[in-house]
Amino acid sequence: MSVAGKTIAITGAARGLGQEFARYLARCGADVVLGDLNDCAATLALVEQAGGKGAAVRLDVTDPASARSMVDAAVDRFGRLDGLVNNAALYGALHGGRFDAIDDAEWDACMAVNVKGIWNCCKAAVPAMRQAPVQEAGGGSIVNIASLAATYGMPFGLHYTASKAAVIGITRGLARELGRDRIRVNALAPSAVLTEGTTEFFGDKLDRALQAVKAQQTIQRNLVPGDLTGTVAWLLSGESGFVTGQTIALDGGTVML
Repeated sequence: MSVAGKTIAITGAARGLGQEFARYLARCGADVVLGDLNDCAATLALVEQAGGKGAAVRLDVTDPASARSMVDAAVDRFGRLDGLVNNAALYGALHGGRFDAIDDAEWDACMAVNVKGIWNCCKAAVPAMRQAPVQEAGGGSIVNIASLAATYGMPFGLHYTASKAAVIGITRGLARELGRDRIRVNALAPSAVLTEGTTEFFGDKLDRALQAVKAQQTIQRNLVPGDLTGTVAWLLSGESGFVTGQTIALDGGTVML
């Protein structure tokens, strides 16, 4: 499951899943480019502690120019871009509630980050990924972070649920477009992961929500960031070279397709 020598851009890398992806991939020998609206200094320190090399950039995924700057940083620093993890999303800052009580501006912001943000980053990354030397089977790889919210149907967060369903649609359509370029596109659909965003989203209902999620699972424990890292690394490596357009559930056996 080698990603050694590859350059991987990770959005939403300042904390949570993005931070864990960066640390793990660096430990596996990848060079990582860390993008976030927030400061990625702590993540960069973890990358360096893991013996890896990284570059941190300020990234606003809703801005196409900002997405292009992240890709430019990858090529300038490491000479190539092999993979992209579209992890940035509005989640913790959202307010749950009945579908007809969701604020219009919050709905639009959720779609701008969670859906258009992926589109912007893919548009920026694909030209550079087409130019990357292919050293092994599989070519380039894009991994989009979807959610159990889309595959199960999470109530009282319709904006988030709809945005993550769109991520799955983007994954499938883009996989068909980019196959001829030897760029694969896949998605992960995790259940509620124990991150800062999950804590913020559920607030004082956190314990009850986590218990409800766990009760639906065959594996009776809640997900932690480290449960996703091996699958992300596999999808970015040549060992998954014939896998594209797939949404892989990491939900402890909640949804079985």
